[in-house]
Amino acid sequence: MNILVLNGSARKQGNTAAMVDAFEQGARESGHEVTRFNVAEMNIGGCLGCEYCHTKGNGECVQNDDMPHIYALWNTVDMIVLASPIYYGSFTGQLHSAIHRTYALGIPQKANKMAMILSSGACEVYEASRQIYHGFIQGYFRVEDCGIFTAAGSQNKSPEKLAELKAFGRSL
Repeated sequence: MNILVLNGSARKQGNTAAMVDAFEQGARESGHEVTRFNVAEMNIGGCLGCEYCHTKGNGECVQNDDMPHIYALWNTVDMIVLASPIYYGSFTGQLHSAIHRTYALGIPQKANKMAMILSSGACEVYEASRQIYHGFIQGYFRVEDCGIFTAAGSQNKSPEKLAELKAFGRSL
């Protein structure tokens, strides 16, 4: 299985990165190919809503930035994983921008699974992100929900949480 991870964290050694690392390790151990984009390190502007992609661009965005790296895989992957720390109740702005920019290509042609990895300093601040995720799963992409994995406070980077993410990756 080919898996695309969009990681919205700007912290290379942060809690979200540790969770994604554990997931990736487990998935690779089971023979899956994982491509991770650390979107906070990429130059990705927000969607302009100009409709160029749907009128003149044939699925290509008018913006000249790093999004074509993600576009190149969008329709070839079997699974999409969204990962982010929670800032002000939702994903990071960088992840939101990347998600919004997939509008140019629309529903991934091959993906049939989706999961989400979230990290926070406080418990139960995930509701907005859950709603966005379930909107993708149920209303837009219509793919299998492989789960939402969260860590808050002392759970972050805990051996138990990292083992859970590694086991999830292996189970696919």
